[in-house]
Amino acid sequence: MARKQREKKVDPATEAFRAGRRMAAANPLLSPLLDEIYVYREQQDLCPSDGWAVVASNGVIHVHPTRRATPEQWLYVLAHCALHLGLGHFKDAENPDEWQAACDVFLARFLEDLKIGHRPVAPYVELPSGNEDALYRRFCAEGIPLDFRELSLAGPGHPDMLVQGERRWYGGSPPKWTALLANGLASAVAAAVEVAAGVREAPEISERKDSPSQRAKRWFISSYPLLGALAANFKIIEDIPICQRLDVHVAAVNPIAGEILMNPAAALSEAQCRFVMAHELLHVGLRHVERCDGRDFYLWNVACDFVINDWLLEMGVGEMPEVGMLHDPQLRGLSAEAVYDRIVTDLRRMRKLSTLRGVGKCDILDRPDGRLPRPTQDLDDFYRSCLSQGLELHSRVGRGFLPEGLVEEIRALNMPPIPWEVRLAQWFDGFIEPIERRRTYARPSRRQSSTPDLPRPRVVPFEVEVTKRTFGVVLDTSGSMETEMLAKGLGAIASYALSREVPAVRVVFCDAAAYDQGYMPAEAIADRVRVKGRGGTVLQPGIDLLQAAEDFPKEGPILAITDGLCDRIHLRREHAFLMPKGSRLPFIPRGPVFLME
Repeated sequence: MARKQREKKVDPATEAFRAGRRMAAANPLLSPLLDEIYVYREQQDLCPSDGWAVVASNGVIHVHPTRRATPEQWLYVLAHCALHLGLGHFKDAENPDEWQAACDVFLARFLEDLKIGHRPVAPYVELPSGNEDALYRRFCAEGIPLDFRELSLAGPGHPDMLVQGERRWYGGSPPKWTALLANGLASAVAAAVEVAAGVREAPEISERKDSPSQRAKRWFISSYPLLGALAANFKIIEDIPICQRLDVHVAAVNPIAGEILMNPAAALSEAQCRFVMAHELLHVGLRHVERCDGRDFYLWNVACDFVINDWLLEMGVGEMPEVGMLHDPQLRGLSAEAVYDRIVTDLRRMRKLSTLRGVGKCDILDRPDGRLPRPTQDLDDFYRSCLSQGLELHSRVGRGFLPEGLVEEIRALNMPPIPWEVRLAQWFDGFIEPIERRRTYARPSRRQSSTPDLPRPRVVPFEVEVTKRTFGVVLDTSGSMETEMLAKGLGAIASYALSREVPAVRVVFCDAAAYDQGYMPAEAIADRVRVKGRGGTVLQPGIDLLQAAEDFPKEGPILAITDGLCDRIHLRREHAFLMPKGSRLPFIPRGPVFLME
């Protein structure tokens, strides 16, 4: 009810203006311009009291705040002001009044021919033909007719083009108004042709056949085997309302839907579209969503951008755009994981960096925050196979140079990952050597039936003290730890200890306090252990207890099993972390991190 009451209070003038603005935004010719223009409709704006609107050189249209008009008239006003910018009418002329009148006459004739809106000023004045320069020369020689002075939207005798200081723009530089108009003109022509051919009923531009993005896609399919298979399976979406709704400034990729969103308002050239499209396709092919592994997804996206952009510059694929591109030569040769470990040390600056989607936003729309569903294994395998087949074809035909790091990553994706239990056992093997065995007659083995009179020596292991062949385990028993995770972690430790003949393991349970369990036999760790605590999460007391224990060897490694919801931990000896997949530590670990599936 409150919403309906607020809607009823909107005055007719505002309703008509909003309707005209929606009509202008839906026009394919004007939408790229209006996407970058700020429309100001307040009492303190620069529009004269008897005028309709004025447009400033910094991309701001000041509209009369209370004037009543039809939506078609407001459509004309907004189009007139926007086209002043798109046609480059802001320039120093020797006779500014004559130039202003020539531009107004040309735009009035232009909008009348295209049937865009209804002219609210001097509606019955006959308009001459000719471009701005021809009209300007005519007015300088013959003077400006009185009727033509009335075509100014600021009122007779007032210019509707004002030179203002530059405002702050996203990316640091103002947009190229002429390029935006050219893009809109191409969209309008394509939509009109398709409507005339019966392909569509409305001039939508979600996928334009002759846009720079579509030409870039066709180039990948026909001329760049590495990414051709991936490009063929992605649809290019070029729709300003969709990009505005998803807050995509330049480009983004949706691996699940198989779509690459390219914002036409960015006015990218074909070479820049190639660079951007290759950037998004590599995000998908290199499985950057799956490789996040609990890291901050935005910072992981930024780290991947640094690596991908450096590769694309080495490969010479297209041209890097000016906005949304992250590149640092000092990070060359590093993997995305290594770059991530570096950039997380400066979160304040990194949070302000811009991806292709915008400042502080991920250009991979399939994020692990629940916004879109995660990819299935079949889809993941499909994208990997596309990239690997592209690499094979690229190498066979000798298409061009590929960075070594990119080739290594593509080949590594085809290898099955090593299970976390195996990698954890390999880490333990670096500290626990196999037990040596010796032959002894102290307790002979059974004599062979063929030679019953000959005693046979028995092979027995050397006796080793428990404290010299062991490792420590600090188990997070806080309330946030799931029972299934505790069982998996303890089961993996028990199985390793039994397989390597580790007599006992030093176990410490820790949450708000440390609970020392002493040395526990391997077969008792996963069976009869009773977890104590289940309170808060403070692991440092358990770490300190092990490091200070006199019966625990100084060279003994420590394994911390936690879900990552803990404070910073300080360890002075060899250590590692065992965590569930999808979690992360609140600090940069010095030891390896093993993620349980």
